Amino acid sequence: MLRIADVDLRVINSLTKYPSIPTHHRLDPNGKGSLLEEPTVFPGPVIATEKVDGTNARIVMHPSGCWFIGSRDELLTARGDRVANPSLGIVETLRPLADRIARDIDAGELTVYYLEVYGSKKLPAWKQYGQGESAYRVFDVAIIDRRMLAWEIQRVAAWRDGGGQEFLPERDLIASAAINSMPLTPRLLTIDGSELPPTVEGMRAFLEPFTQTRVATTGVAGSSEGVVLRTPDRSLITKARFQDYDRTLKRRAGQR
Repeated sequence: MLRIADVDLRVINSLTKYPSIPTHHRLDPNGKGSLLEEPTVFPGPVIATEKVDGTNARIVMHPSGCWFIGSRDELLTARGDRVANPSLGIVETLRPLADRIARDIDAGELTVYYLEVYGSKKLPAWKQYGQGESAYRVFDVAIIDRRMLAWEIQRVAAWRDGGGQEFLPERDLIASAAINSMPLTPRLLTIDGSELPPTVEGMRAFLEPFTQTRVATTGVAGSSEGVVLRTPDRSLITKARFQDYDRTLKRRAGQR
């Protein structure tokens, strides 16, 4: 059995970082956040899920039985730590879940759960979701070959930057979440990629039914951040945020 003492924590951190999601319409590099009329083309089915406005987090289950909790960029704590990084309330929210998963999982490989932690008063958009109660939703799971733990950090970075990460397809993701009693980000609809509006204005109209969040913890539901679009096999992922489309259309209107 592998021991944590024998593993480079930088490798674990790099192996398990979630990639940045591009905007559905390409951002204008000179447009200060404006979108171009250059949409991503999805072949076949597209799954649309709510983009929850919180902070990206991860739970890493190591083959040794140890677990790690991290933010998007860094590991914050590990199983048995007495001192944890309190950043954004991630550890406080996810530690009970990590302990519960560790009791049930047989981690032959490196298993990574990607979650959005939201609702806490430590996060800017907390008022959209309730009275400050912290919550989480799972949006992806990855299984990583344990042999990669022995790779040098430069090789890991090149693998990740080259799109080497693979995530469970939709059916397996749903099954994994059900086994571990973890709530997923809301599934909004599934359509064919050809039905997605090609224009910025058309896409904003397409998003309109999803302006209200479906994951409020208490009280009246506030605003959603947007929608994430994925192929069922996770080979193509984009995000469509309300603020990007509203900003673009407002600027265009002001230029007329």
